[in-house]
Amino acid sequence: MPNTSKKILLIEDEESLSNVVELNLKLEGFNVDCISNGRTAFDHAHQVGQYDLVILDVMLPEVSGWDICEMYKSVADTPILFVSAKGTSSDKIKGLKLGADDFLAKPFDLEELLLRVQVLILRHQGKKSNEQTLNLGEFQVNLLTYEVKKDDQLISTLSKREIKLLQLFHEHEGEVLSRDFILDKIWGKDAYPTSRTIDNYILSFRKLFEKDAKNPEYFHSIRGVGYKFVGKK
Repeated sequence: MPNTSKKILLIEDEESLSNVVELNLKLEGFNVDCISNGRTAFDHAHQVGQYDLVILDVMLPEVSGWDICEMYKSVADTPILFVSAKGTSSDKIKGLKLGADDFLAKPFDLEELLLRVQVLILRHQGKKSNEQTLNLGEFQVNLLTYEVKKDDQLISTLSKREIKLLQLFHEHEGEVLSRDFILDKIWGKDAYPTSRTIDNYILSFRKLFEKDAKNPEYFHSIRGVGYKFVGKK
């Protein structure tokens, strides 16, 4: 697999180990950024989505790898490989529960590290490919380009927020989602849109996707609560 366009974020405070890992990753063709401080890594969270993989040590100055992992996974689905001298079963379980994708105990073999890196990136690529398109009856929604197609013809382009709302409904298919839950997930706790805002988005979705907007197949109103998405017939 050519790695020249793949970016890895290496977060390791042990300089000698960081240098060796960075060198070997670069020899494999990866682009590597290095961070040695937990606070710096924590503040780097807004950029984690641009990486194909994060290699993360548990024991870091100022902020632990546990907290960094939890923060990173809350903002992006970038795979995380923990490397740590804390290699007990309880440590591995804790890391996986926080959202990490793999755990490698120190000291480790460099070939094993490189193999796990390749596997995680390939696995994530396959996952992204599978999740790139949301099928809604006769419509195909590309979650990366925001395009809506029907019979391979482009019929509309959605906004970023519309895509996020569709993804939320897709993730909770068949569940009744309250307006408060939707507002919190899409707009955030510090934003102040009204429930009418969601209603307007649903009206737009019905006009675009439903054969009969007054008798929807996909976007159902639940009186006094919110909405339920039914994507599969």
